[in-house]
Amino acid sequence: MDFKSDFLVIGSGIAGLSFSLKVARYGTVALVTKKAAMESSTNLAQGGIASVMSQIDSFDLHIQDTLASGDGLCNPDVVEMVVTDGPERIRELVDLGVQFTRETVSPEGAPEPFDLGREGGHSQNRIVHAHDMTGAAIERVLVDLVRGNDRIHLFEDHTAVDLISLSTRVRRGQDITTHEDICCGAYVYDRKEHRVKTFYSRITLLASGGAGKVYLYTSNPDIATGDGIAMAYRAGATVANLEFVQFHPTCLYHPDAKNFLISEAVRGEGGILVDQSGRPFMERYDPLKDLACRDIVARAIDTELKRSGDESVFLDITHRDSGFIRSRFPNIHDKCLSYGIDMTKEPIPVVPAAHYMCGGVVTDLHGRSDIQQLYAVGESACTGLHGANRLASNSLLEALVYAARAAARAIADLEAIPDGTVPDVPPWDDVGATDSDEAIVVSHNWDEIRRLMWNYVGIVRSDKRLDRARRRIDIIQKEIRDYYWGFKVSGDLIELRNIAVVAELIITCAMHRKESRGLHYNLQYPQRDDRRWLKDTVIRRPFLG
Repeated sequence: MDFKSDFLVIGSGIAGLSFSLKVARYGTVALVTKKAAMESSTNLAQGGIASVMSQIDSFDLHIQDTLASGDGLCNPDVVEMVVTDGPERIRELVDLGVQFTRETVSPEGAPEPFDLGREGGHSQNRIVHAHDMTGAAIERVLVDLVRGNDRIHLFEDHTAVDLISLSTRVRRGQDITTHEDICCGAYVYDRKEHRVKTFYSRITLLASGGAGKVYLYTSNPDIATGDGIAMAYRAGATVANLEFVQFHPTCLYHPDAKNFLISEAVRGEGGILVDQSGRPFMERYDPLKDLACRDIVARAIDTELKRSGDESVFLDITHRDSGFIRSRFPNIHDKCLSYGIDMTKEPIPVVPAAHYMCGGVVTDLHGRSDIQQLYAVGESACTGLHGANRLASNSLLEALVYAARAAARAIADLEAIPDGTVPDVPPWDDVGATDSDEAIVVSHNWDEIRRLMWNYVGIVRSDKRLDRARRRIDIIQKEIRDYYWGFKVSGDLIELRNIAVVAELIITCAMHRKESRGLHYNLQYPQRDDRRWLKDTVIRRPFLG
């Protein structure tokens, strides 16, 4: 056994860090993260956290906005729980030292209420933010607290390979009738030592983020390869709603820019989408115009680009005061300026890009999966909050609320798990595997998956495109399996294996849903069908043992 702990946390975004800090008072924590701890989707989050922090706002309004965005598939109980718990979680971050942007400072020097922004789909200003670098402000505080906690062991440059899942025979009445899986940790690849280690834990939390790198164009960091979803599925956990991939409407379009998001808050402050000739076009697609929900805006831009043949549309906020733009969006302003774009004087070229997974590992109200002792929170999970389309800035809110609830339940569950003996966890076995000298196989399949997903399983889909994608992913999966078991693992091979699994799951879910709803739009079924499809798309790997 390379490492034994009470809690194993996979991922160092807001969910994994928050959970680790809460449970560390009750046991030892091993926190593994693929690269540096700060490298996460949380760190890139610009907009903020949606929460009711104003007297003119209400929980009911936030609930209704979330339900409307989710297009009929949100779990109302989950929505109410997350929304009502939000303000307490915001205050908790403030107590930890996160400095959100305030409206003013009183003559006595006391901070006034939060400066609340508005984003698409929201009926009120309720986005708590730290200028346009909210995620980074949160991540810095939480990472510093984790590094200073001697009960949390941080393993950077460590990539989880597979969950360790053991089956136990369960007695129902007088007869032993079923098997139940128990998660006992994970095999983890040390990128510096180039070997796989065995991490045993009594509780395991998946907080490994999303899967934007499954697509050719994405706002996500390079680490977002769907690891948690893929590992949980391989272990036998139920996953759901993976057809609902949110494409952010406005990523910076520039040959030298990589994955840079232009926050929805720019449209919340009056930014207008225009075509090459400077003509606004969103009024043709939705009464809310530029503040429509993301699925509508992304499809509108996709339609405009296909109609015109242009490479991008433009986001124009030049009608606002230049001083306001620089103070409200300092990071976006400086980044655009570094590419020769002055957003105070000219519109920003933008295109849609894969941004957020609304589906994932199915969990209950406490973040528990249907594998014992395995939890999932954040973008790895499907909690029922987002339904068919995430409301802007509900993601960090969900991560905070579920991290707190999962921590409370995990602490209680820990008491019932024996600590004295370690189950017979088999060590990692790479006997017979050799070092690969064919890196081109990995890079070629990686590129092909991302291109076929963008072209065939993107913003607009069809039965023919999905069928083509399915046939090709089946061939690629076989190639990866043959390659995987013949060579020693590497970081690139682990990620390739995972994006292939997630791609297959997205395709499977998309082929199953014979309607258009939220983020899933199929040309053959352009209408929403509540009579047949007002339900989740649920998948579980067939029992192989």
